[in-house]
Amino acid sequence: MTLAPEILFERRGAAGLVTLNRPQALNAVTHPMVRALATKLAEWAKDPAVTRVIVRAAGERAFSAGGDIRVLYDLGRGGKHADALRFWREEYTLNTLIKRYPKPYIALIDGIVMGGGVGVSIHGSHRVAGDRFQFAMPEVGIGFFPDVGATWFLPRMPGQTGAYCALTGERLKAADALATGIVTHHVASSRWRDLTEALCGTTPVDAVLSAFHEPLGLGPLTVRRKAVDALFALDHVEDLVASLDDEAISGSESAGFAGATAALMRSKSPTSLKIALAQMRFGKKASFTDCMKMEFRIVSRVVRGHDFYEGVRALIIDKDRQPRWRPETLADVSDTEIAHHFAPLESGELELP
Repeated sequence: MTLAPEILFERRGAAGLVTLNRPQALNAVTHPMVRALATKLAEWAKDPAVTRVIVRAAGERAFSAGGDIRVLYDLGRGGKHADALRFWREEYTLNTLIKRYPKPYIALIDGIVMGGGVGVSIHGSHRVAGDRFQFAMPEVGIGFFPDVGATWFLPRMPGQTGAYCALTGERLKAADALATGIVTHHVASSRWRDLTEALCGTTPVDAVLSAFHEPLGLGPLTVRRKAVDALFALDHVEDLVASLDDEAISGSESAGFAGATAALMRSKSPTSLKIALAQMRFGKKASFTDCMKMEFRIVSRVVRGHDFYEGVRALIIDKDRQPRWRPETLADVSDTEIAHHFAPLESGELELP
């Protein structure tokens, strides 16, 4: 039996058309997919006949649910940290290529988009949400951290909505994604075939998307913006959780939300939570390039730590959902340990073209 390619490339009209083609794995991004996409994007950037790139996904459940975490887990468990880091090095370079792409780059997202899938979509010039759209950066739940440029794009969401996403891993649907800038347009799923064909023509991309775009009402995160901005403005995770606890017993209209959010955060890796909040504060004032380099420093430490492997074991492999984090509590995670994750590497820093 011949296996289908993991990623498909096609020239259709004026467009270079990319299809993520692992629907059985929720289009999780593999190392060969990263390499193939980077090569093809570089080729199309120089091709005057290609005036825009469109990225879509096979299947109806997910655009991409992230990177191929199981492979990275196995590499790390086997002591092959250099091989695992080679994936992240090339993935972050691809994210940067997309961010700097000289032609319109349109991601058509109808389904789940998380982690590595966010990295191949959000940095493009145009991001279109369908009716099934769901966005999340849930990495703190597996002992990892929001990467693929999240250090840059999450702090640039309105108010503290990015910090909320980083520290809770909660999912946003299309309305909130549109309001926070995660996506640029919304188009009903029933119109996607027509949308794709129109984008493959010669009409300017902005004109096509404006014609198909349909506005949405207020999403739940947007409705709670005032509470989120107040509760997630603190610079220490312990203070933030304490503030949520206080709000939960205040009797205010945000009490239920605060209590549920505090409980959710307590299920995450304490180390990951502190890394994620430090990322949000660093990224607010940093350049995109500096954010990507910083993420490679962090992953170079995380891949040699404990929580990532324990989180993947508990949530993906054994599925007992009972991770044993080390350290177990926020109070036991020192500022020195977090600072170490952000410190320059002795060698092998991420070099971006």
